[in-house]
Amino acid sequence: MEEIPGGVNEMAYQMQKFSWVDYVVFVFMLAISAVVGIYWGFLKDQSSQNDYLLGGRNMKVIPVSMSLVASFVSGITLLGSPTEVYMYGTQYAFIMIGIFLMSIVVTQVYLPVFHELKITSNYEYLSLRFDNRVRLFGSILFAFTLVGWLPIVIYVPALAFNQVTGVDVHVITPIVCLVCIFYTSAGGLQAVVWTDVIQITAMFGAMALVAIKGTLDVGGVGVVWQRNLDSQRIEYPNWDPNPTARHTIWNLVIGGLVYWLQANAVNQTMVQRYLALPTLRGAKWSVFLFCIGISILYCFCLYCGLLIYARFHDCDPLQTKLAKAKDQLLPLLVMDVLGDIPGLPGVFVAGIFSAALSSLSTSLNSMSAVVLEDFYKPFFKRQLSERQTNWLLKGVVILLGCVCLALVFIVEKMGTILQLTMTLEAMTMGPQLGVFTMGILMPWVDATGALIGGMCGLVTMSWWCLSAQLAIARGQIVHPHKHLSTVGCQYNFTIPHTTEPPVITQVSPVLHVSYMWYTLAGALVAICAGLAVSQVNRWLGKVHVLPSPNLLAPQLRGLYKDPPHPGDDSYIRAYDSKKVERNKNSTAINMIPINEIEEIG
Repeated sequence: MEEIPGGVNEMAYQMQKFSWVDYVVFVFMLAISAVVGIYWGFLKDQSSQNDYLLGGRNMKVIPVSMSLVASFVSGITLLGSPTEVYMYGTQYAFIMIGIFLMSIVVTQVYLPVFHELKITSNYEYLSLRFDNRVRLFGSILFAFTLVGWLPIVIYVPALAFNQVTGVDVHVITPIVCLVCIFYTSAGGLQAVVWTDVIQITAMFGAMALVAIKGTLDVGGVGVVWQRNLDSQRIEYPNWDPNPTARHTIWNLVIGGLVYWLQANAVNQTMVQRYLALPTLRGAKWSVFLFCIGISILYCFCLYCGLLIYARFHDCDPLQTKLAKAKDQLLPLLVMDVLGDIPGLPGVFVAGIFSAALSSLSTSLNSMSAVVLEDFYKPFFKRQLSERQTNWLLKGVVILLGCVCLALVFIVEKMGTILQLTMTLEAMTMGPQLGVFTMGILMPWVDATGALIGGMCGLVTMSWWCLSAQLAIARGQIVHPHKHLSTVGCQYNFTIPHTTEPPVITQVSPVLHVSYMWYTLAGALVAICAGLAVSQVNRWLGKVHVLPSPNLLAPQLRGLYKDPPHPGDDSYIRAYDSKKVERNKNSTAINMIPINEIEEIG
């Protein structure tokens, strides 16, 4: 676009009012995180694996709850949710019903099992319930999910920084990532949790600041509400049962419940914090406090989406290219609202980067636990010393951090963020949720069934998700957004006109199904395949070892506490004294292969 006097380029330049005070605020936030890492890494004793990965299993409920909120709410949420409301309306808000339903399922079904086993990695459960093949499968899925997700987490706040300062994303991302890698590798889980506490405070402060000041500038809550009501962005529940509808009450509550379930019930990054709490009661409280905190932050994000429209209702910055990407809308609002007050834009950018730092640090710490517990210990007999273990854990953090930083160059070519993230996660996390659910709720599923079921879910969802994203990228699937206007713009701009409408090729109706159903679909495919394979194995006469009661959900333990009837030779329960001793803090009774029963007896 040519430079036009008084045009959009000049307007964009004038809105980049990041002063030296803002830079000081931003650097101060990074410095605090580094200091926390130094404190826990060098001034406190973090020599043991238990201290580094689980904070000695003696963490407090409130800090852990704040850490859960901080790490889950990445910049993807802070920037993507307002954009969702601006483009499509408030229907997405009903996902909060699914969040609270998730808290009930997690605390009553999944969490008691993991917490009572006193494990470090939740994938260790898969070897206790099934075998090491299933454990490795789950761990690999988790690793691939992190490698695909973390570059997006890093890239999103860099977009915000670019919008308010003009600094290239590839300049700021290495600086921020190096700080995060340093304090995570140095201080372990204690450093992660306490930096999260500081960072979630910055997040809430930043969003509240934008919401209050922006509302006053627009003319009050009444103006914000009326302008969004007039544009039909304020929406009642959509009861349409059609699975291809992008957002409905059905896919947001049911699909949202399952999406949040996989993220909180079987995801190592979340479960590791639950296991760091000394009691199950404290872990359950942390889940409920997490739901309250995440809902409040979601309300701020969704309201900021309404605020963006109220401010730009007659001059859409996307069409005028004042915002170069959809996920730069909130930073644009910030500079418009707070740009004249030195320091406040710095607070906002610090809040956005805090969200990224907390997600990145938690994921790196969790990945180090998975590498040690799931990739090394089951397959290598050599015992590592405390010093060697420490170097392995820190090496994983540094290596994975550098890999994710390099992948940022790929992520910036991938487009809209919120839907893309949930879609890519569904490829792996849906099948993974299916495998864990088979273990906890379906004692008749065997190891082979769980493994083949998980693989079937992975293959199916990979085809489905990638095909749908490719169709969207090609313009074959288009989701109509709310009306956007440029009639009130006070600066010059040009909108490119296309002479011929694009030819839209028809794609399979399956690809039109809402992305909110993906995680549920992946879990169901895995479960159905797992059940079928397990049934075939029983028909072939293969003996299935019943899991011990403490590997099942509390609601099922009474049903399977007694051994099977003597005439039923399809099932057998075995008591492995070695495994019981290994898990002496729990009442673990674990399954073993049928040919080893005589050796134990």
